Amino acid sequence: MEKRNLGKSDLKVSVAGLGCNNFGWFLDKEKSLEVISAALNAGINFFDTANNYGFPPGESERILAEAFKGRRDSVIIATKVGDKVGDGDDKQGAAPAYVRQALEESLANLGTDYVDLYQLHYPDPAVPIGETLGAFDQLIQEGKVRYVGCANHSAAQLAEALEAAGTRHRAAFISCQSEYSLLARDIEQELAPLMIDHGVGFLPYFPLANGLLTGKYLGGDDSSGRLETLKKIPFFDKFLTPERFEKVSRLAEISRKSNVPMTKLALGWLAAKPFVSSVIAGATKPEQVHANAQACMTVLPQDIMAELDQL
Repeated sequence: MEKRNLGKSDLKVSVAGLGCNNFGWFLDKEKSLEVISAALNAGINFFDTANNYGFPPGESERILAEAFKGRRDSVIIATKVGDKVGDGDDKQGAAPAYVRQALEESLANLGTDYVDLYQLHYPDPAVPIGETLGAFDQLIQEGKVRYVGCANHSAAQLAEALEAAGTRHRAAFISCQSEYSLLARDIEQELAPLMIDHGVGFLPYFPLANGLLTGKYLGGDDSSGRLETLKKIPFFDKFLTPERFEKVSRLAEISRKSNVPMTKLALGWLAAKPFVSSVIAGATKPEQVHANAQACMTVLPQDIMAELDQL
């Protein structure tokens, strides 16, 4: 498995990462551990979770703790703070005191004394970014966090954070997460150029557009049933647009002509982007992990890359 530096840091992350938002929610502990084991066997060393993943919240972190007993130093663990945890309003945001409290809880959940990458899950408009960076900086100095990153930030928000870190000599974001796939390319306009200019590593999530780019909704015996299941998930309606299905059909035609599976086209295209450090793909079965890992290592010919760029 190819390893890449995460931004300007010395963290060497596998080009295929594992998104852990399914653990303790869609997958029970036993099945989650099977997926994690498959990821380790495939050479994946980068595992991305958050303090609100799983049910009860934090269950994803607790499952990772069990999976990594005795081999903590061989994996890179990323978790997040900022999104709402549970039903109360007191466990969310980026205020310094809460950032510290949330990290201590995550460390306990993960069964470790440090996190490799601690990420601000969402911007907090109520807290100046400099205050949050100050809290991150203290945690780094204490050895509880190695590096910090962000997720779901616009180019303007990332620029503000980088400027604050640069002028105040505080912890700077080495990475940024956002949705990015053949069907979601907004980041190419402003965010990607900013990351390239500042050496910030990019971690795309939803790389297969929640399964649309695998082709499993294009036809077959159970495609309609899968779609109906998808429609029952509250926010998934935004993924099921006619424009997206039209692009998926075009991708299927490229797949047919090139004899390259759709998943390899989608993930291979992402992995070839110079600003991408690791592709965060979720999985619910061990075979999906292996398929995603192989797809991320696919080197696509330039003519296919050009065709995909025009999709």
